[in-house]
Amino acid sequence: MSDAHLSYDAFLGGLVQLWQPRNGYRAGVDPVLLAATIPAVSGQNVLELGCGAGAAILCLGARIKGLNLTGVEREASYADLALRNGKGTLEVVTADIAALPLTLRQRQFDHVLANPPYWRRDASVAANDPTREAALGEQTPLVRWVEVAAKRLVPKGMLHIIHRAERLPDLLAALPHDMGSIEVLPIAARTGRAAERVIVRARKSGRADFRLHAPLILHRGDVHIDGDQYTPAVRAALRTGAALPF
Repeated sequence: MSDAHLSYDAFLGGLVQLWQPRNGYRAGVDPVLLAATIPAVSGQNVLELGCGAGAAILCLGARIKGLNLTGVEREASYADLALRNGKGTLEVVTADIAALPLTLRQRQFDHVLANPPYWRRDASVAANDPTREAALGEQTPLVRWVEVAAKRLVPKGMLHIIHRAERLPDLLAALPHDMGSIEVLPIAARTGRAAERVIVRARKSGRADFRLHAPLILHRGDVHIDGDQYTPAVRAALRTGAALPF
């Protein structure tokens, strides 16, 4: 993909710069919020399934230095962008998550994160752009995403997945029996609104009780007005790379 068809976009107030297609799938706030919730520490190994151009995993790497970052991406054009955007800090494997190469299946990670496609195509219309469709349309079942992620974790390793709130029952049902200490962070646009997204956290061999957290509210006020209306915690995560504790 030539640079003429790309834009160079700032994330985390410029801490992360990403080449992305001008047309097709472009990263928004969801991968940045996902990255902000992961409590990694320097020296740990991190895997992102379906990394796209690298928004989530590179935002995590900008917040926590010294991580060993690996991304898996099926679409070759996006895998190339992720490698370019990583500037030597990100290992990128071009593969379908349902058919990972043996070299990756032999490895385990302290953290696995994923922002799977949101839309089941048995109940929605496919996008015209093939790269948008690959990112947004569920071709590999959600249960497979969860199974693959869980297998790649070390004992006590942590899984983080962001998805539509309507799919929370599917996410919880998909978790293998050895994934415990489950926590759910709902994400709502404004106070009093229903959650539109959830981040699910689970720990391999975890034994803590299930926790449903208070919603993370994205915007101040009851209605939209022009200008930056993000709540302080969300603004800090999006603009400066601050953590979002559960």
